[in-house]
Amino acid sequence: MKPNDLLCCLLALPLGAALAHATATKPIASYELTARLDPKAKAIEGGEILTWLNDSPDEIRELQFHLYMNAFKNEKTTFLRESGGASRGYPIEKDGWGWIDVKRLQVEGGPDLTRAIRFIQPDDGNPDDQTVIAVPLPAPVKPGGTIRLAIDFYTKLPKVFARTGYRRDFYMVAQWFPKIGVWEKAGERYAAKGGWNCHQFHAMSEFYADYGAYRAALTVPSNYVVGATGVLEERHENPGAGTTTYRFVEQDVHDFAWTASPVYQRIERRFVADREAGAREVAAMAKLLGLPESHVRLTDVQMILLIQPEHAAQIERHFKAVTNALKYYGLWYGAYPYRTITIVDPPYGAGGAGGMEYPTLFTAGTSWWVGDDEPGPEAVIIHEFGHQYWYGMVGSNEFEEAWLDEGINSYSTTRVLAAAYPAPRFPIDLAGIPMGGWLGAPTLNWNTLDRAGYLALPKDDIVVRNAWEFYDAASYAVNSYPRSAVTLQTLERRLGTPAMSRVMRAYFQRWKYRHPTTRDFIQVVNEVSGKDMQWFFDQFLFGSNILDYRVGSVECSKAGARRGVFDTPKGRITIDAREAERLDRQSEQKKQPESYECEVKIQREGEAVFPVQVRVRFKNGETIERSWDGKYRWAKFRFTRPSAIESVAVDPGYNILLDANFANNSHTEAVAWKPIVKWSENLLFWVQNLLWAVSAVS
Repeated sequence: MKPNDLLCCLLALPLGAALAHATATKPIASYELTARLDPKAKAIEGGEILTWLNDSPDEIRELQFHLYMNAFKNEKTTFLRESGGASRGYPIEKDGWGWIDVKRLQVEGGPDLTRAIRFIQPDDGNPDDQTVIAVPLPAPVKPGGTIRLAIDFYTKLPKVFARTGYRRDFYMVAQWFPKIGVWEKAGERYAAKGGWNCHQFHAMSEFYADYGAYRAALTVPSNYVVGATGVLEERHENPGAGTTTYRFVEQDVHDFAWTASPVYQRIERRFVADREAGAREVAAMAKLLGLPESHVRLTDVQMILLIQPEHAAQIERHFKAVTNALKYYGLWYGAYPYRTITIVDPPYGAGGAGGMEYPTLFTAGTSWWVGDDEPGPEAVIIHEFGHQYWYGMVGSNEFEEAWLDEGINSYSTTRVLAAAYPAPRFPIDLAGIPMGGWLGAPTLNWNTLDRAGYLALPKDDIVVRNAWEFYDAASYAVNSYPRSAVTLQTLERRLGTPAMSRVMRAYFQRWKYRHPTTRDFIQVVNEVSGKDMQWFFDQFLFGSNILDYRVGSVECSKAGARRGVFDTPKGRITIDAREAERLDRQSEQKKQPESYECEVKIQREGEAVFPVQVRVRFKNGETIERSWDGKYRWAKFRFTRPSAIESVAVDPGYNILLDANFANNSHTEAVAWKPIVKWSENLLFWVQNLLWAVSAVS
C-alpha cells in the first residue's frame, strides 16, 4: 500500500477514539504519519500531514524543519565532524550512510513549496550540513491560526551507531520524518522576540519539540514484531503483499519512534497501581508532600517488553525495574499518564541504539553474560524510563540546557536505585579488603558513583551551556549527568528531603507539557523552599569553581602556669620559668583536673563558597560543633577543655557532595596504619574516576 493510500485510511478514523485520557495540552504540532519499511533498501517510504498552530502574537511567514537523518549523510555534516565518526562508542560503518529527501511539501489547498526549500545552518554556518530547512510561505500564518501541510519523504536508514538505523533485520526508527521546529514568542524561555528555535543535529545534543497528537500507520513484513510510541489502535494484513499495517495513536507527546524485528520476544505485564503502591505508601507520600492522597495515587499501565531471545533469562529483571520506575517516579512527581510503556532490547551489534528515550517507548541495554548482582540493566532501564518525565512531559530544550533533562533525571534515577536496590558493590579489593567504604564517603552508595563521575572533570565547563559548546564529549557528559546530579543531591541535603521533595513535585506539575528554563527551576526552588538559593546556583550551575574545604591544622597543648607579670588581689607578682615549673609540679601533686588549650584551623582550598559544619571530638568523648559561613579563606576555633582533641571533621555528615576532596575533610589522632587508609581513599577515588571517564566516552 502506498503511503498516501495509507494516509487516507488513517484520516478516516477519529483520532481520539483509542485514547484513554483527555488532552492535557494545547496541541501545537500534530502529525498523521505513514511509513512503509523496505527491508531490502533499508529505507522508508513516508508521508505526513502536519497540523501546526501558531500559538503566538506573531505573523509567521516562514517555517523551519529538522531533517535529523541528514546528519548521517556524509563526513561533512556537523554531527559527523563533531563526533569524529563515532557515537556512544560505536563508529559509523563503511557505506552505512543515511539521509532523508523531501519529495513533496504542500500547503493543504495551496501550492507545492518543495522548490522553495532551502537548507540553513543556524548554529555553525557549515554549508555542508543539511539537518535544518527553511520554507517561505505564500501567506503568513496569523496569530492563533493553523496551517496544514502534506509532506512526502524518503528516509534511507543508516547502519545503527547513533540512536537510529538498522542492524541486519533489526530496525530502530527514530528522528525519521520532517519535524517542525519550535516558534518561541517574545518572553518564552530566553526569546527577546519571536523566532524559530530549530538547531542543527549535533553530536552532543538531543531534541526539542512542541506537543501534539500523533497517529502513525506502519507497514512492515508480516513476520516482524513492531513496537511504537502510543497505543496500538488497529492492525490488519495486506492480502498478497506479505505485509501488515499497524496503527498507533498517542497525544500530549512531542515525538514518535518505532522499532521492528522478526526475532523480538514480545511479553506484556500489567502495572497494577494499588498493588505496587499500597495505601500506606500513598498516605506517607501524601503527608510528606502536603497533598491529598487522591493526588498521589497512581494509575495502571500496560508494560510491553520487546526482548532478544538470548536475554530471556532477564525478563523478570526488566519488568521489575520498570515497575520500580513507574512506582517511584509516579509517587514523587505525579502518576504516569499514558496507557502503555514499551521497553526495547537492541540486539548484539546494535548497542548504539540502546539507552535512548522516546515518548512511551525507550531502548534499554544488556548482555547475556550480565551477572545477577550487577545493576547495569536496571540502572539503564530506570534512567531511560525516567526520561518520560524529564524530557517527555517536562519539555526542556536539551540542545541548550541538557542538565534540565539529563541532570534532573540522573538525580531521580539515583533516588530510585537507592530506594529499590542495595548499594552497588565496588569491584576492587585491596589485600582482600573491600575498598568501597574508602571512596571518600563512609560507605559506597549510589550517590558515590555520581560523585565519582563528577570528580573526573570538576571544572572544565559550567553546567548551563549549549550542548555543542562544551570543551569535549567528556565535559558534556560529566556536566550534564553526574555533576548536575551531585549538585541536586547537595541541594537536597541543604534544604532537607521533605522540602526538596516538594520542590521537585511542584516543578514537574507546573512545567509538564511546557518548555521551562533553568531560571524557572530556580524560581520554583526559591518559592517552595522559602529560601533564596541563587547563591548556590550561581556557583554550581553558572560557575565552575572548585569547592574544597579542609582541616588545616589541629594543635593542643597542656595548660600550665604562665610566665610573666600578673596583677592579683594580693598585688603584682612575677612568675619566671622556675616558678612556673614549681606551680605545675604542685598541681600534679594535688591531682588537679588537667586543662588543654586547643586550636583548630579550617581552610577553604577552592574558590566556591558553602556554609559548613565543623565537628570537634575530644578524647574524653565530648563533642562540640561549630558553624562557619565558609566565606573567608580560613577560620580558626579555640577551645579550652579538660581533654585533648581526638578528631576534627569538616562537613561530618558528608552532606556537601560537591566538595572535591573528602579525604582532607578530617583529622584524627591516628594509629600507624590510618595514614595508609587516607592514602587509599585518594588513590581509589581517582581509580574510579578514571574508570568512569573511560566508560563515559566509549
